Amino acid sequence: MRRQNNKKRTIEPDLKYGTVAISKFINYVMKAGKKEIARKIVYSALDISGKELKREPLDVFDLVIKNISPTQEVKSKRVGGANYQVPVDVRPDRKLVLAMRWLLTAAKSKKGKPMAEKLAEEMISATKNEGIAIKKRNDMYRMAESNKAFASFRR
Repeated sequence: MRRQNNKKRTIEPDLKYGTVAISKFINYVMKAGKKEIARKIVYSALDISGKELKREPLDVFDLVIKNISPTQEVKSKRVGGANYQVPVDVRPDRKLVLAMRWLLTAAKSKKGKPMAEKLAEEMISATKNEGIAIKKRNDMYRMAESNKAFASFRR
């Protein structure tokens, strides 16, 4: 018997900018239910990156997500006893999730500064198409390109 599909929760827009994407990002940053701390980190990172680039913080965030979002990824598919890495297009909701995850892990991997500064630094480098998160996106794209021969195994 199949399991029931889990229902998508509706996430409220964030308080300062009124967008669901930033609200989701705050939830990603949050640890142990400390949402207010996560809000302070994200908002201050957006402010820092906005001031540095002399742009609106919301525009900076949208540009960062757009730059980091992957277009293709590889999924493992079993065909006749062999596993193939099959390139597939990424769904829009998964693009957002991957971009936020990569941005956060890239910021966490840096050492010696407060989290807001590390996050702002990674956002600034992502707007210039450089940094750890952009490298991750390029690696994924390269893997999809190199496995293009297996595209016929797509579901």
